[in-house]
Amino acid sequence: MGHYQKFISVKTQGKSLAKITRHVQDAVAESGVQIGLCTVFLRHTSASLIIQENADPDVLEDLENFLSKLVPEGPHYIHSTEGPDDMPAHIRTVLTKTSEQIPISQGRLVLGTWQGLYLWEHRSRGHQRELVIHINGDL
Repeated sequence: MGHYQKFISVKTQGKSLAKITRHVQDAVAESGVQIGLCTVFLRHTSASLIIQENADPDVLEDLENFLSKLVPEGPHYIHSTEGPDDMPAHIRTVLTKTSEQIPISQGRLVLGTWQGLYLWEHRSRGHQRELVIHINGDL
């Protein structure tokens, strides 16, 4: 069983979902692993990772609208040092997650036809986000 790790950086645009499926699939191909598991970990507390619909962008917009209503910005948070969007971003990350695991078969991510992997930026302005991709399995 082999292991492979890759660090990648993704520039976000602020409160948006950035599709990162291709970056992760490229790392799987580089690893040479044919069957195994890919773990993607986001090294931040105000952004998250999700696997979601990749065909209709309305789904992503509806998700963003829903989460914005569920966790609104405003002056009602104690933690406000980094701006009014920071504490809501932390709460949104707690409600989602910072890692995903995806099986690998025949050297490819085993995602469903309509699934894509997204980095979800919860802050108002863009950031440089770092991902760790860890792949283990048989070559």
